[in-house]
Parts: sequence; C-alpha cells; structure tokens
Amino acid sequence: MTQRPLAGSFRGLRRIAALTALALTVPLTATTAEAHSGGEIAPGNAVITWNIHAQTAIYDTAKQSPTTSTRSFAIVQGAVYDAVNAVAGRPYEPLVSAPRSRPGDSTAAAVAAAAHDTLLWLFPAQAESLNARYDEALAAIPDGRAEDGGVAVGRAAAAAMTESRRDDGFDPTAPWTVGTEPGEYRPTPPGYVNVGAWMPNLTPFVIPDAGAYPVKPPPALTSAAWARNLNEVKRLGAATSTVRTKDQTEAAIWWDDPQMVEWSITRQLADAHRLNNLQTARLLAMVFVASADTLIACYKAKAYWNFWRPVTAIPLAGTDGNAATDPDPDWTPLRVTAPSPEYPSGHACFTTAVMTALKSFFGRDHLTFAAYSPASGTTRHYDSLQAATAELLEARIWAGVHYRFASEHGHRLGLAVTPDVLNHAFQRR
Repeated sequence: MTQRPLAGSFRGLRRIAALTALALTVPLTATTAEAHSGGEIAPGNAVITWNIHAQTAIYDTAKQSPTTSTRSFAIVQGAVYDAVNAVAGRPYEPLVSAPRSRPGDSTAAAVAAAAHDTLLWLFPAQAESLNARYDEALAAIPDGRAEDGGVAVGRAAAAAMTESRRDDGFDPTAPWTVGTEPGEYRPTPPGYVNVGAWMPNLTPFVIPDAGAYPVKPPPALTSAAWARNLNEVKRLGAATSTVRTKDQTEAAIWWDDPQMVEWSITRQLADAHRLNNLQTARLLAMVFVASADTLIACYKAKAYWNFWRPVTAIPLAGTDGNAATDPDPDWTPLRVTAPSPEYPSGHACFTTAVMTALKSFFGRDHLTFAAYSPASGTTRHYDSLQAATAELLEARIWAGVHYRFASEHGHRLGLAVTPDVLNHAFQRR
C-alpha cells in the first residue's frame, strides 16, 4: 500500500452531519455525455464519501462560515475532479491540471489522495482525523500498481490546486468598510463582527474578472422604491411579525443556511441518479466552483455599494430623509443577519449558482425533491429547481435579513456569472 507522509489512528467514518436529510424522487437518467467512464456506481461512490469527509472537516470541525467554506469546498472538489478526470482519460477539460495517468489507475485512490491532501493543506491541525480516513480508504484498495498510480494522480492534482490558491487573496482578518452616514454599512448584531471581507479580492477559479458583472445601484434613500422595500421587510421580516404566515415563517427558517442546498440536494441527486465517480466529481465541481466564483462577484458588489442591512436601517430610518419610512429602535429580524453588507444578497447569488449548475448538468429544471430541516422541524417539497429558487428569494425577506431588491439582483448576478463559469470549464474535450 502507498503510505501518506503523516500517520494517524483510525477514528471510523463519520455519518453525514448535514443540516438536512433529503429524500428524492428524480425520474431522470444521466445524460449521454455523462454516461462514460469514471468508476463504480453509487453506493460506494468515493467522491461522495470524500465530500462527506470534507463537510466534516470544513463545517463540523473547522466551523467555517458559509462564505469561507465555499472557497474550501471549491478547492477540494476542483482537485478531486481533476484527479478523476485524469484517471478516466481526460474526457473533459481540466479545471487546474491534467496529471499524467496510466490505464488501470485506481479512481478511488486518486479521489482519496486529492481530497486528503487539499484538506490537509487547508486544515493542518486536523491531520490525525484526515490521515485516519485516508488510511481507511487505501486499506480498501488492493496494494499494487493501480493504487500507487491513483495516489500519484490525486496528489499531483492536489498539489496543482493548492499551488494555484496559495496567494489567492484569502485573508480572514480583512475588515469591511464601516460607515456612519445613512445607507452605509455598519456591523450587525448580535456579534458585530466582520466576516468575508476578503471575498471581493479573492482570485476567481474560472472567470477572468469578477468585477466584470455590474450591479446597478440600490434605490435612493429618498425614493418610493426604498420606502416600499424597507417597509416590506420591516412588516414581514420582524421577529414578532403578525402578518407573516406560518408557512412563510417555516420557509424563512428552512432556507436560513445556504449550505443546505449545496450539500444535501447536490449530493443526494448524485446518489439518486447512481452517478459514477467521474459524473459525481464533475457535478460537485460544477456546483462548488460556480457558487464560489458567483460569490466573489457578489461580494465585490457588496463591498462597492456597502449598503446597510435592515437590522440597522430600520432603527435608523428617521435619518434616511424619506417621509414614508419610520424608525423602530426595537425592531429585530426573525433570523440573525449575516455580518456583511446588504447588497446584493449573498444567499440569492449562491443558491442561484447552485440551481443553475444543477440544471446545466441534468439538462432540465423539473427535478422533484423534498428536504427536512432540523432548524424548522419540517419537510418542504419542490417540483423544480426554479420553484425552490423563487421561494428562497422570498424567504430572505420573510427572515428579515434582506430587502427584495437585494434578493432580486443577487439572483440576476448568479444567472450572469454561473453560465460563464460553466461555459469555460468542465466541458467535454
């Protein structure tokens, strides 16, 4: 067996620790373009297994924010895609690299090496647990040339990916610009912290310029549009709202964590369609990389407009110069506001990217799924990706964390960036 450089004891597989458990019925088979080589069919899909390990490392252990974890997942899944694509004979354009491979190289070994090495680069403090999972993965593969070759491919893909991201602009200490004038962003309760301020300066994975997607200005504070948007979220998004329906409240809570979409729906769609390793690697890379590049463009717009969130705007509405808005110093939203500028909505950008990538891969919008959320304690059902996206855009208003114009323009930005990502990466050669 090929040994990794760092040893560790076996801790066992962690079960999926996602915030939702998803049950799917999808009457769709993989497209002809996807039905080529790439390894075993799920269950037993190494790409899904290591995506679960990545979730454990990124979210459960490191407890990265949704913004930060998007970069981490894109790094891991991008390397896994390049490794599996290389073993399969490079039927698709690589994302970062196309390592040399030989016929018979183990796909499972390549996946394990690529995911392990990128995760270890991201989280060196987790070496013991990551090495244990790596040991277990290689123990299930017969020793010999196939294993050695797969490991070499995976390590090469990981090395190329981590080198490409070594100076990519990631800086957790970067602060947001804070203003004091009406309309300017200021830190939000309860933590009053800065999160994701580095994202506008992050190097995109695919698109050449994340600033090439202009977002028009938010409404002027003296306009009727501003008053209409502020009063809508004030009325519907308050923690104590009496006009928000029970179903709207449930949806606002259900949609509160954007990772719900990426982890549960994407992974379970791959499982429901019994995608092989190459198909799964390509699907996950499309989703994670598209969402990362979309968020970079989204956060560039956030930093540029630096607009205040409802949780600070509503108590200070008396300063906006608009007679149609009234301040409420005791107003609080249903859900906690993310610590970043308001415009456009990051969740809308993110979810639109995920749903657009899923639609591109499967070739249709009508995918039926139902998901359970422990946060709301309920299951919600959808018959299309578009229906789910439309509800998300409303849910951010019902949660009290975004104005309607922020959600709408986040959605438009996702629709602009994601096709550019997918048109320039992951295409058949």
